[in-house]
Amino acid sequence: MGCMCSTLASKFAFFPPSPPTYKILHPENNDGKLTVVASPSSTTTSFPLPHAQDNSLDVLLIDNKRGSKIVAFYLRNPYARLTLLYSHGNAADLGQLYDLFVQLKVALRVNLIGYDYSGYGSSTGKPSEENTYADIEAVYECLETEYGVSQEDLILYGQSVGSGPTLHLASKLPRLRGVVLHSAILSGLRVVCHVKFTFCFDIYKNINKIKNVKCPVLVIHGTEDDIVNWLHGNGLWEMARDPYEPLWIKGGGHCNLELYPDYIRHLCRFVQEMENITTEIRLKKIRQNMHVHKRSCASHCCRIKVCRPKCPECSMPKCVKCSWRPKCSSCCWKPKCSSCWKPKCSSCWKPKCSSCWKPKCSSCWKPKCSSCWKPSCIKCCWRPKSLKCAGPSCCITCFQWRCCVGGTQSGLDRRQDG
Repeated sequence: MGCMCSTLASKFAFFPPSPPTYKILHPENNDGKLTVVASPSSTTTSFPLPHAQDNSLDVLLIDNKRGSKIVAFYLRNPYARLTLLYSHGNAADLGQLYDLFVQLKVALRVNLIGYDYSGYGSSTGKPSEENTYADIEAVYECLETEYGVSQEDLILYGQSVGSGPTLHLASKLPRLRGVVLHSAILSGLRVVCHVKFTFCFDIYKNINKIKNVKCPVLVIHGTEDDIVNWLHGNGLWEMARDPYEPLWIKGGGHCNLELYPDYIRHLCRFVQEMENITTEIRLKKIRQNMHVHKRSCASHCCRIKVCRPKCPECSMPKCVKCSWRPKCSSCCWKPKCSSCWKPKCSSCWKPKCSSCWKPKCSSCWKPKCSSCWKPSCIKCCWRPKSLKCAGPSCCITCFQWRCCVGGTQSGLDRRQDG
């Protein structure tokens, strides 16, 4: 039922220009390069399209996993460090957006790729939510294989309906450089009516996917948007895990934000800051976000809430099935009862030095059998429990274990040091 309702909703959600504003010409020779011209049957205003000899533009036909052929424009900038993947809004195609693409390529100093959804422009297939997801995944795969663009050097840009496939892909790529949401929607149903719950037949549930985006998110929205209310952009910005300073354009509508000077100025600053983010800074921010998330989701030790380690390096387990091995004694997690700390195999807990684990009392760590505790160095690390085990050794300083035979307090201290 939910699938049928979603298909029905898609019919009322997508409005591709008819006829398309451009036409793809296949090459007559064997060079294999596609060209684009204005569609003679289009009744809309003519838009500037590239010349056939323009080497800065690649016209692509990309196959998606649902059997459609997607048209994409890839615009090169020789000075670019990042690539922008643009998902356009409703009732538009690449012919109408080419002039904007050229301006963004120059002003932002990026490579830019835009694409038409299934059923839009010269792309085959029918427009639907699932098809747009397949479309953007195919375009991203093309960027990886054909142009060598990794997610670390990619910024996703979604306008209006394009925020749906943008957040769908962004939620799957943990190392993206950034995301731009332009007049974005919380969900398809929330554009039509004010609802507080997400229904199964709703489309583009961005309100749920924004929480899984780990990179910086820039939200741009007009305060006088009469199609997608400003509250949609504000809600996405508040729920983002790493929100960037938003741009609320006073008096801006739904389709005219590019005309405001603040639009390109704020967008340039965002792209420049994304360029200056080094790998070290990005990893540090990811660790901080992981640390905050783990602290907020504290686990229980025998139904008693305990603290997570403050050092992110100490919270990374080497053996996921059994236990993790702390690297420092000052910030590592120490359970309150001995039953919460029992490795499954003897190879999981073998400290390299005596300073790795210092329990406060001698009863914190007592293996049941002598075979469970076999350090690599029996001269200095192992404290025997009987005189038979304490044979002569080559190291005089190591042969001072009085605790094993009921010795002095100093012997107890030495046993605790182990």
